[in-house]
Amino acid sequence: MTDISPSQEDDLTTLLLAVVQAQDVDGANHALAKLGISTTPLPSIGGFLGRRNATLLIGMKKKKRPAAINALSKTCRQRVEYIAVPLESAPLPLPAPTPVTIGGATIFSLDVEHFEEF
Repeated sequence: MTDISPSQEDDLTTLLLAVVQAQDVDGANHALAKLGISTTPLPSIGGFLGRRNATLLIGMKKKKRPAAINALSKTCRQRVEYIAVPLESAPLPLPAPTPVTIGGATIFSLDVEHFEEF
């Protein structure tokens, strides 16, 4: 069991949860690995469009957080895709292509008070 004390501030003190699109996972993992930061990817599915993505669990020292967020911002980009939306007041249900911005990364940063390794 490992408790984090103020004297261990440079140890594992931050957990990032980064939700990224499936096509950005490899680039994000590679960029973070170059910084010496390992990840644990969990496959997931987005709610609005039901697209595949991954939630990356990233444990690190607090001082590496800005570099990790910068690496994610460079490798996880937003895209515009078109979805078919039925036109209102149309005599036939003709779908109209509507642009939707998807992708990028959603990052949650959590302070770690306690962790265990065994």
